[in-house]
Amino acid sequence: MNELWWQTKGEGNSDLVLLHGWGLNAEVWHCISEELGSQFRLHLIDLPGYGRSQGFGAQSLPQMAQTVLARAPEKAIWLGWSLGGLVASQIALSHPERVHALITVASSPCFTAHGEWPGIKPEVLAGFQQQLTDNFQRTVERFLALQTLGTDTARQDARLLKAVVLEQPMPDVEVLNGGLEILKTVDLRESLAELSVPFLRLYGSLDGLVPRKVASLLDARYPRSLSHIFPKAAHAPFISHPEAFCRSIADFRQRII
Repeated sequence: MNELWWQTKGEGNSDLVLLHGWGLNAEVWHCISEELGSQFRLHLIDLPGYGRSQGFGAQSLPQMAQTVLARAPEKAIWLGWSLGGLVASQIALSHPERVHALITVASSPCFTAHGEWPGIKPEVLAGFQQQLTDNFQRTVERFLALQTLGTDTARQDARLLKAVVLEQPMPDVEVLNGGLEILKTVDLRESLAELSVPFLRLYGSLDGLVPRKVASLLDARYPRSLSHIFPKAAHAPFISHPEAFCRSIADFRQRII
């Protein structure tokens, strides 16, 4: 059986689809779902193969985007965190008529460092792929710990992320490896320059996976987009700074109505 886990909640009159990051599931949005649910009709999804969306094998980025889009409302604001940002971006590129606006959080169109482009060193991602075979739960925990490093609430944020993983079914190694392969190989930098929908990019100033320099580089590449960097936040600003995060989403919504 392969069916996406999908939950719709909230009292707003516009649709907001939330896509989580690598190794996690939709429970990661728990800390902001009540606040956002007062403004939007939220669509919470476990990506294919993650959490409660079992029965899927590893998918390419276009396959993952198509799987998610098949269940989605006709027109929505799409918000994707980290790997979810690539999925949301792919949907905005391939089906702009289904996307009212795109929001990426601690995400990059190209996660891997190339020359002057800042990102994760390819050998680091390759190392995680190798370690998945040896001890995949420990590897996931190490990756989650990287996402909160440097913040004032790093320890409790890391505990929250770990709890989110352990409370739901763990993804298969094949699925986790496929997600790392997407992070390692996908490059949407050129494609997103042609994006036709409103675009907001949110970052953490202390993010070790998506360096804040990415924000300024993309400001120059995508002059029609908006960006915001949360001071003292790392890779999960919605966990460390939930009020400021929700306020930025509400402000963006006002701009595009």
